[in-house]
Amino acid sequence: MTSTDGGAFRRMLRRLTSDADELDADDLEAGAQKSGAQRASDCACGQEVTMLGRLRSVEFRPRDAEASLEAELFDGTDGVTLIFLGRRRIPGIEPGRTMRVRGRLALRDGRKVLYNPFYEICSASTS
Repeated sequence: MTSTDGGAFRRMLRRLTSDADELDADDLEAGAQKSGAQRASDCACGQEVTMLGRLRSVEFRPRDAEASLEAELFDGTDGVTLIFLGRRRIPGIEPGRTMRVRGRLALRDGRKVLYNPFYEICSASTS
C-alpha cells in the first residue's frame, strides 16, 4: 500500500465515522477555500474580507432606534453575523442559501459582524 492509499483510506474512514454537521462544515470550508474566499476563523476586526458560506438563520430585529435584518453566515470554520440596517426583508436571503459577502469585519458583543455587506447569492454548486 502506498502513502496515498493510506490517505484515501483515512479520508474514507473519517467520512464514515463523522457526524453530518462535521461533514457539512468540512464541505463548506473546502468550497470556500476553492473559491478563493477567506476563512472566517482567520479574519480579524477591521479587515476587509470576502467570505463564502451558507446562511444558518435569518431574522428581523426591531429596535427602538433602528430595525435590521440579521443573518448568520457559516463557512465551515466560524459564523459571522450579517447586519442589513433599516431592512425588514431582502428577497432571496433565507436560511440554507449559499452567499458570497464582502465588507469590513467588525466586532459586536464579542461576535464577528459585517454591516451592510456587498452580497451575491450563489448556486449550491458554488460552495
